[in-house]
Amino acid sequence: MRKFFYLIVAVLFMSSCGVKYKSVPYFTDLPADSLIREQIKNQTVLKIQKDDILAITVSSLNLDASAIFNMGTTSSIQGNSSGASNPMTTSNGFVVNQNGEIQLPLIGAVKVEGLSTNQAREFIQKELIKYLKEPVVSLRLINFKVSVLGDVVHPGTYPVQNERVTVVEALSMAGDLSITAVRKNVLLIRENEGKRQYIRLNMQSKDLFNSEYFYLQNNDVLYIQPGNAKYASVDASYRNVSIIFSALSVIALIISRF
Repeated sequence: MRKFFYLIVAVLFMSSCGVKYKSVPYFTDLPADSLIREQIKNQTVLKIQKDDILAITVSSLNLDASAIFNMGTTSSIQGNSSGASNPMTTSNGFVVNQNGEIQLPLIGAVKVEGLSTNQAREFIQKELIKYLKEPVVSLRLINFKVSVLGDVVHPGTYPVQNERVTVVEALSMAGDLSITAVRKNVLLIRENEGKRQYIRLNMQSKDLFNSEYFYLQNNDVLYIQPGNAKYASVDASYRNVSIIFSALSVIALIISRF
């Protein structure tokens, strides 16, 4: 009878350390039996920041004159698509300095901080009319990246090929949250205009889709907190190892005495 009692206690203890199913699904406040439509009002336009790297390509009716604008500078970008850090060298990159400017041939300093890439492209194109005949400018951000760390399948830094990435997409790139991750307390760390923000996001609420932080910015960091079940499994492993070593020590001591 006593052994049966201990067995019941052990089962209850193990079940209390497990992951409750209700804490696993996303967006649990969405009705399961109805179609919901809503306007997207929080989509943001990516703004150029200090230390961004812009790829600028210029073409015009005078190919030789356009060529000097396409030299750019060489920059090193850290990319990651599988949890490992892989440096990538990219040419035609103009770095936005601490004054929020890039240095272009003939034109000189151009203030681009706070502009969208489309606004910066239009401004540069207008300036080039002074030097080139019918100039056409292509401009894009080439060091756009987000980092995802904590309790995900593949933590790392991930380059973004376009100018739009959401929280959900970033977590998908990292292989999704682990089953033990805390979904109600995803931490977004953002640096912008010399200030650092810490924002808590709830992956189980549909309100995330309407949040002003749903669309990520360059260099954003997502930290996923591991749950108690994650710690319990690791702690149990360490405890089991220590028990085994203690038992081996006792056996060795007994053998040595005989």
